[in-house]
Amino acid sequence: MPEIAAHIAGMPGSGVRHILELALRRPGTIILAVGEPGEIVGPAVREVAAEAWRGGDLRYTPNGGILPLREAIVAKLARENGIHVDLEQVWVTVGATQALHMAMALTLAHGDEVLVPDPGYTTFTMNAHLLQATPVPYALRPERAFQPDLDELEALVTPRTRAVIVNSPSNPLGSTFDRATFEELMELARRRDLWVISDEVYERFTWGAPHVSPHTLDTDGRVLTVFSTSKTFAMTGARVGWLVTPPGWRPTMLRVQEALVSCVDAPSQRAALAALAGDQADVARAAAHYRDNLAAAMAELNRRGIGYLTPTGAFYLWIDVSHASGGDVVAWCERFLDEAGVAVAPGTAFGASGEGWIRVCVASDRESLLEGLRRLPAPA
Repeated sequence: MPEIAAHIAGMPGSGVRHILELALRRPGTIILAVGEPGEIVGPAVREVAAEAWRGGDLRYTPNGGILPLREAIVAKLARENGIHVDLEQVWVTVGATQALHMAMALTLAHGDEVLVPDPGYTTFTMNAHLLQATPVPYALRPERAFQPDLDELEALVTPRTRAVIVNSPSNPLGSTFDRATFEELMELARRRDLWVISDEVYERFTWGAPHVSPHTLDTDGRVLTVFSTSKTFAMTGARVGWLVTPPGWRPTMLRVQEALVSCVDAPSQRAALAALAGDQADVARAAAHYRDNLAAAMAELNRRGIGYLTPTGAFYLWIDVSHASGGDVVAWCERFLDEAGVAVAPGTAFGASGEGWIRVCVASDRESLLEGLRRLPAPA
């Protein structure tokens, strides 16, 4: 029988999902491996979606999304991000996942190279393989507090390099890039004529420093920006995000969106509109919960003498377990799951630089989080 395409057969899987699937076979496991918000979207937002279903609001919408939602996104971008765009630069997508895929599909062709953070979100590398492009990791190292070395990054650029992906706040690291770093990165992108794809899914959760959107530094239309309702509003299953494009892309976007998904389902779009336009108290409450959980988790790790990166954004802790993992953090995570009943994400799921580290999501209830951390082995 025919075989699937060779580039699909060689596509890497998700190391996070691998651990999750193992954990789900073990009742009672403390699951800290997945970036699932512990909060629940507010009843007003849920009711809007339910009413759309009850009322039969289930027909096709415009490719780019319903007009009120796009208008709300344009207003939000100007108000919160300092990004001033017209309506035709905003395209509602099936979560940030589709927005990322579309941004990469629009800028990468077969054999092109894309610079991806290492450690970095797994989908960056997976998408590159899916598109028959080559992901080229740029290292984020502990000795630089996991900030990019831009000279080193530029040395990776070749004639085939088309784009660089940035993710601030970072999944998995919980680190952020400041304005000065983005200014240097945008200058590099202009100098080497690169697209910049910016994943800003955790924009509302920063700790001690304001969120910076590289789009605000874009002078010549080379930034594509990805946002989502999933983490901000705890709507991971509703699957609503958006891609902000350079100006003038409407004819292209109409064709691409139609080919990929046609449109996002109407009830989810209605819910996203309600979330964006409604009271933001739930977001503030979630941020306070995550901040407090981070503080409690860091206190526990300090008490145990376990190293970690102090996060400046998102709701993850990047924890050093090199004293226990023996150079194979994936195997160690599997043993830790079997022996301690705790699921954590191996650092190498996010790139080779993650060896010896794990990612822990702190968005769950605090007692489960702290109990899971208490079971980590401390350095001798």
